[in-house]
Amino acid sequence: MKLFLYGHSFHYEMENLCRLFFHRQKIEVLEDCRDFDGPDAALTLVEPDGAGLRLLVRTRVGRYEGEAEDAVPASEKPQEIERRLAVLLFRQLEAACGVRPRWGILTGVRPVKLLRSLTERFGEEEAARVFREDYLVTEEKLRLSLTTMHNEGVLLSRSRPESCSLYVSIPFCPTRCAYCSFVSSTVEKTVRLIPRYVELLCEELRKTAQVVRDCGLRVESVYFGGGTPTAISAEQLSVLLGTVNREFDLSHSRELTVEAGRPDTVTREKLEALRQGGTTRISINPQTLSDEVLRRIGRRHTTQQTLDAFRLARDCGMDNINMDLIAGLPGDTVEGFRATLDGVLALAPESVTVHTLSLKRSAQIFQDGAGEPEAETAAAMLDYAQRRLTQEGYQPYYLYRQSRMVGNLENIGWCKPGCESPYNVYIMDETHTILACGAGAATKVKRPGADDLERIFNFKFPYEYIDRFQEVLERKNRVKHCYDQFDGTVRTLP
Repeated sequence: MKLFLYGHSFHYEMENLCRLFFHRQKIEVLEDCRDFDGPDAALTLVEPDGAGLRLLVRTRVGRYEGEAEDAVPASEKPQEIERRLAVLLFRQLEAACGVRPRWGILTGVRPVKLLRSLTERFGEEEAARVFREDYLVTEEKLRLSLTTMHNEGVLLSRSRPESCSLYVSIPFCPTRCAYCSFVSSTVEKTVRLIPRYVELLCEELRKTAQVVRDCGLRVESVYFGGGTPTAISAEQLSVLLGTVNREFDLSHSRELTVEAGRPDTVTREKLEALRQGGTTRISINPQTLSDEVLRRIGRRHTTQQTLDAFRLARDCGMDNINMDLIAGLPGDTVEGFRATLDGVLALAPESVTVHTLSLKRSAQIFQDGAGEPEAETAAAMLDYAQRRLTQEGYQPYYLYRQSRMVGNLENIGWCKPGCESPYNVYIMDETHTILACGAGAATKVKRPGADDLERIFNFKFPYEYIDRFQEVLERKNRVKHCYDQFDGTVRTLP
């Protein structure tokens, strides 16, 4: 599809809107161009018109041809001009394609954060109206957002100006999933790097703990992610957890989560290491309980291994287990997804996270052009998940979205009351500073009481992290520099 832009700089938003309707096509963007042509094309134009601005959108999709205008004062804020131009484009693409994306013109990652901001400014009733009428969000997604916002509120209220969370990256996996775009390496190819990686990661953790003390921060949650943390050995897990427990004051921490995502990496020895290391929550992530779909997405484990890993975790005393599922996997059906969710619910995990497949360009599934379910199929999967999880007493407690998601849908964390992962809420809401350690990790320093974020990136790949480790430590000093600029908004803990 061709997207013509003229007289404005809203490239990102207009392209993302086109991608909602044409996610299998490349969107060719032509800037400063009003020469509208092509069978699948859209022109978005902003130009002076007397004392104001004229907004024009013209589309041609198959046999459909549309044109609509709007007018705004020349003094109008750019965000409002962008929104109104987006509404014109959305309405025409909706008519041309015969589909209505449920999140309307919202393409951002954090719709619940936006809803909360609107609620704080205007009240909940007006915020809901803005979502419904200005952003064209469906009633169903509005209600889901409101419920999630209310459930998040308890956790958010516990964050204080001196709060922070710790993220520890273990970027190794048994195999690379076909849908994965994360920075991770297969153990088979990088096993020789792991001992040195763990050694240096412990050193970075010690440095980070010193930063926490110097800045007067308190740790609210700890999260080991990846990759697959349980891809490394039980001894290495013990070393890392021991370092975290020795170096950080965790007396205020409400969580220590370790992703044990791949069932085929879960052993009794590793579970014992996690339990003895103070782990309070783990994830065992089947993604699906269909062996055929597992084969398609490049996972080597089986459904039986998932069931065995879950029961082993229970036997080892793990009483807060999350399970991840993905709606929209290649070869999956609504009936297959229902069977997966019902099978997971029979295990009674404390939380279930339902993701929608995201077709990232770097993922093998995108490059291969594997047939993913249609948007309607993925939507039916999420509808079933919402009904069943609600019936079983789970509640949505965090929600986020990604680019290129099938059907422009969402990822939702569901949990039994009291079994939330605070880290998931804090990272998605950008509530407070996240101190991140390891390859591919990104520290986000948050100014208390403001939306300012300073991002400090580690090197992406394990070999870079190892080879340039002194630079990693030096970058951690920027955290202290940021807090020195906060003018006393963070108090020193007693």
